[in-house]
This record gives sequence, C-alpha cells and structure tokens, in this order.
Amino acid sequence: MTDVPYISVDELKAKLDAADPPFLFETLPADYFRHSHIPGAINMPPENILEIVTEHVADKNAEIVVYCLDTDCHSAEKAARKLMALGYTNVFDFAGGKKAWAEAGLPLERHARRDADATA
Repeated sequence: MTDVPYISVDELKAKLDAADPPFLFETLPADYFRHSHIPGAINMPPENILEIVTEHVADKNAEIVVYCLDTDCHSAEKAARKLMALGYTNVFDFAGGKKAWAEAGLPLERHARRDADATA
C-alpha cells in the first residue's frame, strides 16, 4: 500500500495562497461542512468520493489536498488512498484537519443563516 504524503498547516496555507492553489476537499459529512470548513474547500463525504472528485478534478495529476476534523479522524487518509487508487497522482492529507487550522489562528468559513429580512 502506498503511503499518503502529509502536509502541515504552514504548507497548506502557502499552497492555498499560491497563484495556482490545489483542489481542497473536506471529507466529513455535509452537516460538519456546513457548520465550518477551510475557505475554498469542497465537501466530499466518504460515500461520494468518486462522484465529487470526477466532477471537480479532470486532471489526474492535479494537486489535491484532503482533510477532516483532526489527527484522530481518518476519513481524509482513507479518501486520499481511494483517490490514489483511482489514479490521482498528487494527493496530500492535511492530517491536522480543520482543528489544527483553527488552532493556528486561521479562518474557517461558516454558512450564514438566511434570514427572511435579508436583501439581495
């Protein structure tokens, strides 16, 4: 079995700030994603990996970063292995997840509630 390369908070931040950032996928269920996620992330629940990655990433050599909640959560590593088995060649696991991201003082996006008074 191929080892999944890991990246740190600082490495992920640098990649996301680059001119050509990687595809970033949160591998938690939709409710967790709606609660909060790293800016720019796409929700990829474990049961929808194939459907979502093929919808968003045509190039199997594109850089992809997956993450979940924290170091005790293994859904990102499992997703990374599945992506690699599907032929994606440039996959990284941000093992610290959104907990490490937030602990580093970096922002999380949260879904705003839609109020009836909101104007467009």
